[in-house]
Amino acid sequence: MRRAVIAFTAFLSGLVLLLLSAPAYAAAPEQSLRGTLTYQGQPVNGVKIVVTTESGQPVAEVTSNAQGTWQVPVDKPGKYKVTLDVSTLPQDTEVRGGNNVRNPTVFEGNPAAVLFALQAKGGAGPGGENDTTGQSTFWDQAAQLTFEGLNLGLIIALAALGLSLIYGTTGLTNFAHGELVTLGALLAYAFNSGIGLHLIPAALIAVILAGGLGYAQDRFFWGQLRRRGTGIIAMMIVSIGVAIFLRYLFLILFGGESQSYLQYTAQPGIQIGPISAAPKNFVAMGIELAVLVIVGLALMRTRTGKAARAVADNPALASSSGINVDRVIRIIWTMGGAIAALAGIMLGLSQNLKFTMGQDILLLIFAGVTLGGLGTAFGALVGSLIVGLFIQLSTLWVPPELKSVGALAVLIIVLLFRPQGILGRRERIG
Repeated sequence: MRRAVIAFTAFLSGLVLLLLSAPAYAAAPEQSLRGTLTYQGQPVNGVKIVVTTESGQPVAEVTSNAQGTWQVPVDKPGKYKVTLDVSTLPQDTEVRGGNNVRNPTVFEGNPAAVLFALQAKGGAGPGGENDTTGQSTFWDQAAQLTFEGLNLGLIIALAALGLSLIYGTTGLTNFAHGELVTLGALLAYAFNSGIGLHLIPAALIAVILAGGLGYAQDRFFWGQLRRRGTGIIAMMIVSIGVAIFLRYLFLILFGGESQSYLQYTAQPGIQIGPISAAPKNFVAMGIELAVLVIVGLALMRTRTGKAARAVADNPALASSSGINVDRVIRIIWTMGGAIAALAGIMLGLSQNLKFTMGQDILLLIFAGVTLGGLGTAFGALVGSLIVGLFIQLSTLWVPPELKSVGALAVLIIVLLFRPQGILGRRERIG
């Protein structure tokens, strides 16, 4: 068995090195200007983008596609002028801040991202003031951003829950957990777009398969490393290699372009007081909250949940009490993989699918887990909700491009005064 583990690890390392070189020819970056237009989590199609040189020479005119993306290749590096034609925006939207012109710089061989944040017409800008409706509009926008923050926070909480449970029972900080989120979204897309299943059965199959993969990971890989006595730091480094391997495997199989599900991509919004959202957002939030509550109750009330808590507190004592520690850890890995897949599917409903979507929110997942308290299920929920709310509400005062920075700053401040997190316990070292 030991030789098998060593051989598998060597094979995995070889594949990682191979795939690290693959992007050099499979997905070389293009010298271009590109961007994505979204409003309330939905892609905005048919918006005209005009690109000229800094001196005003025309380069190209394009429109955003069904995924809200647009791209303009450029012949040479330099500074360009990108103008969004506001007359092609949906009637109820406008560019936040009123500035529809950007002046990005393109460097040789690299794409440059151009960001246009869209908001409801008459919405408050970053300073929270408005010329027509004043303070009432500020509070309307605050209510809308609070709803969006709760939606984002629940998605982060789903992903963070599995990560927190795995850390609680094994001590492993799994940097490949973001790829489990991506896996769920891409599996659902494969069954939905590739085979033609409706998104609901496709999502159920994806969650089941991801749960099975979570079990297989521990049964044939992480469990073997634990039996060999591999240290936690070494396993964490291995998880980084697994994350890189899976990320580039997704790139090869899925491609670098953004995609979307066949159903529920362009729903008309419904208005509830000051809040406007697509019906799928309300349904998704209900599912997320129900799953979080069910998992929390299962940990508190069921025999397996109590065993998992015992393993998290003291694995040696739990084993001497007759608890099958390996079996409990595999159940946690299965549950963590399934919940992460569900989080990826929900994330794919609120934005486009891409091979880096799990990596993009991994830092926020860690922030939610650490802020709430490592190893605690309810801590992951509380911390993730705080992160999601702060990210969205901070755009009332700061540019949207900096919203994640503020959330991480709050994380640092909280941990300076309470290192164990909000619901974590103090631990004596030594």
